Amino acid sequence: MNYILFDSDVRDQLLPFTFTRPVAEIRVGILTIREKWEKHLGFTTTTVTEDHLTDKYPMVELELNILINASFLPSHELSKMVSNLKHGQAIFYDTIPIAFVAKEDEEVDFDKVEVLQYTSDDILRISNTWDIFKLNGKAIARDFKLLTADRISQKIPDAVHAINPDQIFIEEGASVLSGSLNATDGPIYIGKDAQIMEACLVRGPFAICENATLKMGAKIYSGTTVGPYCKVGGEVNNSVLFGYSSKGHDGFLGNSVIGEWCNIGADTNSSNLKNNYAEVRVWDYNTEGFAKTGLQFCGLLMGDHSKCGINTMFNTGTVVGVSANIFGAGFPRNFIPSFSWGGSAGMTTYRTNKAFETATAAMARRNIPFTAADAAILEYVFDETKKWRRG
Repeated sequence: MNYILFDSDVRDQLLPFTFTRPVAEIRVGILTIREKWEKHLGFTTTTVTEDHLTDKYPMVELELNILINASFLPSHELSKMVSNLKHGQAIFYDTIPIAFVAKEDEEVDFDKVEVLQYTSDDILRISNTWDIFKLNGKAIARDFKLLTADRISQKIPDAVHAINPDQIFIEEGASVLSGSLNATDGPIYIGKDAQIMEACLVRGPFAICENATLKMGAKIYSGTTVGPYCKVGGEVNNSVLFGYSSKGHDGFLGNSVIGEWCNIGADTNSSNLKNNYAEVRVWDYNTEGFAKTGLQFCGLLMGDHSKCGINTMFNTGTVVGVSANIFGAGFPRNFIPSFSWGGSAGMTTYRTNKAFETATAAMARRNIPFTAADAAILEYVFDETKKWRRG
């Protein structure tokens, strides 16, 4: 059977992150959604996504295919049910399709298939940007169990103060020099060749992925994921950094999501709570207005390739698009369109030739090329988002 992950109707609610990736490539917990499904199913997957992403994320369609709604995170029970699907069947969660079988080029009529309702209470679904950090602690715990089952952790060094060590897993090549790892409230996963420098204080659930680094004295609270090759310092609470991004210095980041290839300047702080304790609203790309989140705590949502200078201050619930460059004193707007350049004093357009130079240089530091496919995606985003830019 061939497995294909599809974006579903939540894609626009996951902008700006889905400007540059399918829903399946979102990291929540330890793994991306794609990696979770592939681990559970034991097969590779491809993606049905937006046209501008297909060169980088091509779909493979065979004679018979199981299509899976990528906004749903797999569990053991759900993945088993998906793998047992037959042609003419579909799995639904209430009125939402989770998975169905389709022949090549077949249009599936859900009124004519056998609907299997998924009724387990283990459903985790990413349907809004803030779900990424809101559900991250639960996703870490689920991934931890999946990745560490029947395996033995590397030894926790004697210089590390470890609380509930059975829920701490250190992969081969990882380095933990000293400090505190507290897994009382959830597991702590330390990925291959990751480095936790001296005097870091970490509370689980927490994940640091392959080749990522916690800088000296970092204070990391529950529900945080530091993605592959990220560098993190200062104070971080319940936040997800997808990968290849840096928040290497002091400053606070809370209830936030940071895409790939971002850089957070030294002493940058993001507010995650309004002074009047009111519900946080964030920019909605569909309505072109600010939408309720139902949350009291919500910080910074920053798309790929965006950067901010030292001492940047972000208001509660700020949304930054793709490839924005923010600097200067004062609070910038709480919606910063893609390819914006400036700060509270005003914004101009960040031209693609300059943005591509920066992206090429940043990616070269990790020995990853900035490809023609990457450039085409960002060109599309530049054109698609011009209506929101000023100047």
